[in-house]
Amino acid sequence: MTAAPRADVDDAPIFHEVFSAAPTALLLIDPAGRLVEVNSAAEMLLNASATALHGKRLSETISLPASFNLDDEGAFAAYDIALETAKGARFRSDFLVSSFADRPGWRLVSLQAGAAAHRMGHSLDRGQTKAAVRVAAMLAHEIKNPLAGIRGAAQLLSRSADASGERLTLLIRDEVDRVTALIDRMEGFTDERPLECKPENVHAIIDHARSVAQSGFGDALEIVEQFDPSLPPVLVHRDSLVQIILNLLKNAAETVEDGGRRRVIISTAFRHGVSIASETGNRKVALPIELSVMDDGPGAPADLVENLFDPFVSNKAKGHGLGLALVDKLVRDMGGIVQYERSERPEMTIFRLLLPRTRDDEL
Repeated sequence: MTAAPRADVDDAPIFHEVFSAAPTALLLIDPAGRLVEVNSAAEMLLNASATALHGKRLSETISLPASFNLDDEGAFAAYDIALETAKGARFRSDFLVSSFADRPGWRLVSLQAGAAAHRMGHSLDRGQTKAAVRVAAMLAHEIKNPLAGIRGAAQLLSRSADASGERLTLLIRDEVDRVTALIDRMEGFTDERPLECKPENVHAIIDHARSVAQSGFGDALEIVEQFDPSLPPVLVHRDSLVQIILNLLKNAAETVEDGGRRRVIISTAFRHGVSIASETGNRKVALPIELSVMDDGPGAPADLVENLFDPFVSNKAKGHGLGLALVDKLVRDMGGIVQYERSERPEMTIFRLLLPRTRDDEL
């Protein structure tokens, strides 16, 4: 394999900083078509580390456009095309290739995924979420108090009602309770107090959430654990992470047909090179702890994927579209991101949490 001409750029650290921090997935290939450098965005898009990708041929890591010829050294561009990673993940992206005048055969491939928003955990702009918080707070305040009065009145009427009237008052109370439960879920968006995150054993939290799920709605779930036992403590709010896992497990359970079962895999791993800008923007926060909840269900309809984490977006007949929106909010509140992905080989629905680890000096 041809050696990479790295001597020049090694003397310019700013090159590596800019290359690594670029939001677009960048892959540097040598004249033999092998990967020499990839940035963090490329690692995330291809779901593989730079170490694993280094030395592989471009064609071994991603499907190439039919009109692209690796032997042609000129520039190439294809827009909004369907691509597939070596692991079977499909997405649409712009595929751009640039050459270097002073380095024959060397090329820079950039991939701008059209579905970047849902792959990166909705959007790092929290404007929509904050707007939903304000709406939820207003609705909770305006609706919940009258509901309590309606329920109390129905209960009083039931004392003097005949059998037919008692059935109607019971119906009123049941419907009020149902709406109140929905309002209670909406109120999860109204609490904007910062979460107190502490070092936690992520596997202990997963085990607790699994036990809660299997004692309630998880009867039809076959839950398999694939843990990395060497993971350091994760910096999270314990109760919030339990709620997140429960919501994702319930999301899988709700796709089970009568009499069926759903296979769910909960996995953990350590990922290098994944980071996001802090809310102040003056530093980057590493997110090396990966927690994935995968199931063999049908996944989200294509027309909902882009807005999957928005409040009130749901394809379920009895769904309110709050479960995944709350997952997104809680993960963000802990400084992490959540991603949605649909794997084709095998067919799996994947929700991937990327969370901060505890620094050694915090232990």
